[in-house]
Amino acid sequence: MSPFPTTLFLLFLTAPLCSATLGVQYYDQRCPHAENIIYQTIRNASLYDPKVPARILRMFFHDCFIRGCDASVLLDSTPENKAEKDGPPNISLGAFYVIDDAKTKLEKACPTTVSCADIVAIAARDVVAMSGGPYWNVLKGRKDGRVSRANETINLPAPSFNTSQLIQSFANRGLGAKDLVALSGGHTLGFSHCSSFEGRLHNFSSVHDTDPTLNAVFAQSLKQKCPKPNSDQNAGQFLDPTSSVFDNNYYKQIISGKGVFASDQSLLNDYRTGLIVKAFASGQTQFFKEFAASMIKLGNVGVLEKGEVRLNCRAVN
Repeated sequence: MSPFPTTLFLLFLTAPLCSATLGVQYYDQRCPHAENIIYQTIRNASLYDPKVPARILRMFFHDCFIRGCDASVLLDSTPENKAEKDGPPNISLGAFYVIDDAKTKLEKACPTTVSCADIVAIAARDVVAMSGGPYWNVLKGRKDGRVSRANETINLPAPSFNTSQLIQSFANRGLGAKDLVALSGGHTLGFSHCSSFEGRLHNFSSVHDTDPTLNAVFAQSLKQKCPKPNSDQNAGQFLDPTSSVFDNNYYKQIISGKGVFASDQSLLNDYRTGLIVKAFASGQTQFFKEFAASMIKLGNVGVLEKGEVRLNCRAVN
């Protein structure tokens, strides 16, 4: 039985064709309570720390975009190797302890069975659903990777990217323009520090001090939060006004010129993505459907079907 209330928007999707032979029922015999153990862990952590949902969702994206969905983002650095989690874009990742907690409980229930990569994929679905977003059946059966390099995080799409750069980055992983716009909607949960968008607020170009695509009133409020110079390292901005609720407000913000990242705002003015932004802004049901479908596609990127199930998500066996 699903751990989510029946009032929740439920969306069960079949996965697109891909090379990986993952399955929805992978743990039904191997570890029948796996998903419920993960859900209860994520739910309890989220009640204690409201930042957990956004952090888990970002963790899944950052894992899958580097080497595929193999839990390489969870590995700790060693004296011989600086790992992904210590690469510049991942310094602000958090909530690794939540995955550790779920893994500890799963090892007690079903030793050496549930991979760390699958825990992250299931947890990402759970934080979306418990925040009011869609629910989908997660395909399972991933194995955990043994390689994690900080210098490879340079391949993550940056908040300063334009749409052409974003499309190319997603295409490199087998994802299209619709996937790009749908997955960008994950920014409906979360917060950004000033460093990710302050280039839009001060000395933007030789002609404009501020990015002209920013709503003028919104730009002024951002400047107050992120002055130059800025001594507050914790200062920043929620990415949409309902940052703890998974909804389509993110797209409405973009249409109003209030996209926080340059990469987000650029989606509106590109012919390949602008109509999709408008469709998702006016239709939350369509956004939920496409987001779930794109999360399934993302979850199939670079999957390892042969390999190990880590005993500790922070270290290779």
